[in-house]
Amino acid sequence: MVEGFDIVKNPEDVPFYAGLLLTSYSLCQAIPSMYWGVLSDRIGRRPALLIGLAGDLATFVLFGLSKSFTWAIVTRSLNGVFAGNSAVVKSVVAEISDDSNRPRMTALLPLMWNIGVVAGSAVGGLLADPANQYPSIFGRCEIFRTFPYLLPCLVGSLTTAMGLFVGLFKLKETLVIPPVAAVPEAQENGAATESTPLVVQQSPEQQQSMLALLTPTCRRVLTINILMCLAISMYYHIYSMFAASPPRDGGLGFNTQGIGISLAISGLVVIYLQLVAYPKLVQKYGTLRCCQIGLLGMVPVFFAIPFLSLLSARVEQLVANRVPVDLLVSQSWMSPAGLEYGMLWFLLLALLLARMVGDILAFTSINLIVSNIAPTKTTLGAMNGMQQFSSTCTRIIGPMLSGTLWGWSIKHKMVYPFNSHLVWVICGVLIAVSWKMAMALPSSVNVFASGQLPRRRQ
Repeated sequence: MVEGFDIVKNPEDVPFYAGLLLTSYSLCQAIPSMYWGVLSDRIGRRPALLIGLAGDLATFVLFGLSKSFTWAIVTRSLNGVFAGNSAVVKSVVAEISDDSNRPRMTALLPLMWNIGVVAGSAVGGLLADPANQYPSIFGRCEIFRTFPYLLPCLVGSLTTAMGLFVGLFKLKETLVIPPVAAVPEAQENGAATESTPLVVQQSPEQQQSMLALLTPTCRRVLTINILMCLAISMYYHIYSMFAASPPRDGGLGFNTQGIGISLAISGLVVIYLQLVAYPKLVQKYGTLRCCQIGLLGMVPVFFAIPFLSLLSARVEQLVANRVPVDLLVSQSWMSPAGLEYGMLWFLLLALLLARMVGDILAFTSINLIVSNIAPTKTTLGAMNGMQQFSSTCTRIIGPMLSGTLWGWSIKHKMVYPFNSHLVWVICGVLIAVSWKMAMALPSSVNVFASGQLPRRRQ
């Protein structure tokens, strides 16, 4: 998409402008996220969610109408503003769940994220520029020739439209504020009576204790979350550029269709892993152990993926006239090029699958751990808020950092690890440090602390 804008004069500058476009979205999502929470506290969760969905729907369609980089970055930034109310969803989940189902319901949030990332990437790759990709179907549609990226945005907006419809007609308000009971005079004097309430609503001054929440365990968990999110955000941004770049630049030489297929196939297992395998693994090994296994499993994946470029270059050399790798489907699978091309896809999908498994284990577990370490239910929102803010900040830094490093590494032909492997090595190191820190977490993070009843004094 960025290549078609006039602002790009050199193909090697595409990673920088693509990173800038993604960073603008995350920046505009992070800044108003706290205000969306305040707004939902004042007007209710339902109105805040509906406003966000309506704005997201409109701005995403406008993004598909981009003909210039300025239009693209403005509409994408506005889209991020309305997407900033995603933190409200966590509040709704907390309000409609209880101790018996909160872990399972919390685990659904990363599932929806993974499905959205995989499906969105696949739709973007398969439906971008449909007039040229599928001339027999869309060749005569002038609107798709004028706006080559409108179709994937329209298809992606269907899910937002469905969410808006369900919110309008099915979603009920979940924010219920109990009345503040007057404090009896006896209670003020320290004496408890039969009429003394067991739970007294806290004042805002009593609830605002962010610094008190930053215990050593909390700081370690949030640091792990930051490093994980930074590595994964860099991966999501760099993979498409890595797959599209020619082998001579350290890539795979795929076209948009090949990129979409690779993402779609590797993501087919997300639903099974999240809904079936993960709950069983947590029950058997515990939340912390699943997080540690997921992090450890991703480390070798990041170091191994860039080496596939060597196999892609080998396949390209075996094909006469330098046929691009993505056109080898027409070659015989029994030929040397066909066999090595099949091996390329086998290894790529195996690595993408391993990364997806690690992603699910680590991220779902860290979300549960963040909720588990909240000392009381009145601090649960603050704890999730800190995690949401830190995660969003990494999504601002990650795309810009990875895009800049990728562009620099392919411009300067240096030795390993400063060649095209640089971004992948950094991702692997970040995950390795996260795993090392996770190994030092106490086993108490497996327990939902705010759901535990206080012991009676004997």
